[in-house]
Amino acid sequence: MMEYRRLSEEEICRPLFAGFIRRQVVQDCWRREAGEWVVRADPFIDDWSEEEYDELVRCLKHTVAAGGFVCAAFVDEVLKGFVSVEAGVFGGKQRYLDLTSIHVSQDLRGQGVGARLFAAAKDWARSQGGGKLYISAHSAVETQAFYRAMGCVEAQEYEARHVEKEPYDCQLECRL
Repeated sequence: MMEYRRLSEEEICRPLFAGFIRRQVVQDCWRREAGEWVVRADPFIDDWSEEEYDELVRCLKHTVAAGGFVCAAFVDEVLKGFVSVEAGVFGGKQRYLDLTSIHVSQDLRGQGVGARLFAAAKDWARSQGGGKLYISAHSAVETQAFYRAMGCVEAQEYEARHVEKEPYDCQLECRL
């Protein structure tokens, strides 16, 4: 049975991710060319190294410590998905809150876990006075299909720090 709950800073550690499978096999990605979005072949396998897991733990702990939101999905006490939203509104009249991560373990993708986590992120962001979620999202076709299904569209304002960090990401927003 799936359990969803908000995580405390103390719970976030490397062993929490022992049963989480990040692996994503990517074939095609969205790319902006001459002002138009097109799908291009860009095959690779996305998986996290130990160093990337360590960085993830640091980032999620920081999110919670700074007053942000980290919610996780568990099956039999094993982490199978998580979402994080940073505290603090940005983007002027857009009143964005930054959804910095949402991931579902490979073995549970397509079963509604991501949709439930996304809904929890929206609820929390709304309670913080946000108008929209801002998402700097992986450009894989499957990832973009998930965000479109959640109601996301291209961001009206791009956040420069996200574009600089991940220039191939798609900058999205979702009205709360």
